[in-house]
Amino acid sequence: MLRRLGALMRRPRRRVVLLVLVLVAVVAGGGLLAWRLTREEPTRLAAAVALAPASTQRFGWTDWSAVRAELGSEVSASSSTEELDALLAAAFDRDLASVSALVESAPTLHTEFGFSPASLDWELFAQGADGAVVFLGVGEDFDFAALRERLRAMGFEEPESADGVWHGGVDLLEGLDGPVTPQLAALRLDEDADLLVSGDDAVFLGQVDEDARGDDDGVAAAAAAVGDAVSASVYTGDYTCAELSMSAADPVDRTRAAELIEAAGDINPVTGFAIAAQPGGAVRVAMGFESAEQARKNADSRSVLAAGPAPGQGGSFGDRFDLGRVAARDAVVTMDLTPIAGAWVLSDLNQGPVLFATC
Repeated sequence: MLRRLGALMRRPRRRVVLLVLVLVAVVAGGGLLAWRLTREEPTRLAAAVALAPASTQRFGWTDWSAVRAELGSEVSASSSTEELDALLAAAFDRDLASVSALVESAPTLHTEFGFSPASLDWELFAQGADGAVVFLGVGEDFDFAALRERLRAMGFEEPESADGVWHGGVDLLEGLDGPVTPQLAALRLDEDADLLVSGDDAVFLGQVDEDARGDDDGVAAAAAAVGDAVSASVYTGDYTCAELSMSAADPVDRTRAAELIEAAGDINPVTGFAIAAQPGGAVRVAMGFESAEQARKNADSRSVLAAGPAPGQGGSFGDRFDLGRVAARDAVVTMDLTPIAGAWVLSDLNQGPVLFATC
C-alpha cells in the first residue's frame, strides 16, 4: 500500500479522468452483465487517507508544498528558523495550517531532524480510538541517509530491518533543544514511497501496513470529492455525528436548530465528512450518504441550512461565506463556499456544532 501511494504522490497533481470501461459480471439472477465507468484517479488527500489505520476517526491534511505555493514562499530545508516562522505565521493568517500536528514542533524538527513544513511535501495526521500516526511525504530528493545519521546522533534505537521502527521515546524528545510532539517518538522510513510514518506508540506504528483502511466507504468518497486540498479535515460518519452535531449546542440553539431543520426538509446521517481549503482560497465541503437518493435529498435540505442562521456558531453562515454550487453526485453532496474576507471558514467549521453537517 505504501508503494502505491509513493507512486501516486510522484505524479503531477492534476486529476486525470480514466475513460476505461470495465466489464462487471454478476453471477446471480441469470448472470446479468453490466458496464460501468471507473472513477477518477484519487487525489493526494484521498490516497493518503486510504493508508490510515482502519480505526481512524479524524484526519488532518496539510499539503505543505501547496501551502508554500499559495504563499509564494521559497523556504526550504536550508532556510533559517526565522524564515520558517514567517511561513507558519502567513499560513495561519490564511487558515492553511490549523490542522497540522507539526506546527509547535516545527523549529526543532527543522534543526534536529532536518525536515519541517519548510521542506515537507505533505502531512496527514490520523487519529482514532486505537492510536494516532502521522504520515509525512518527503519528496524524491529527500536524504534518507542523512536522516538516519541524525536519528542515531539523537539517540534513536535503530531497527534491524530497513523498514522497521526507529525507537526514540518521549524522554528522548524532551531532551532535545526545543519542543517536539510525542507523535515523533517513533519513526518508520520508507524510501520507496518517499514517506515517513511516525507516532507515539511503536507497536501501533509497526502495524500500520496491516491495518490500512482502504478507499471504499463514505470517508474515502468525501475525501475524494473535495478535490486538490491545500488543508483539510476529514471525519468518519460516527465522528461527524458526535462532534459536529447540534447536541453540543445550548438548549436555545438546539431548539432553533430543530425548527430550521424541520423547515429545510429531511436530513440523513452522514457516512463521511470533509472540509477543505482549495488552491486560490475557496473552501469545499463534502458529505457522504448511504445512497444516491439520500444525497439528492440532502443536497436540497442542507443547502437551505447552509444559507441561513448558524445556531451554535453565532450569527449566520452568510457572515462567513457565500454559498456557491451545491451538487449531489452518486452518494456524495458537495458544497462550494467562498469565504468572506477575514473569516476562518475551515478552522471554524471543522468543529461543532455545525448545523448543515448535523445528523
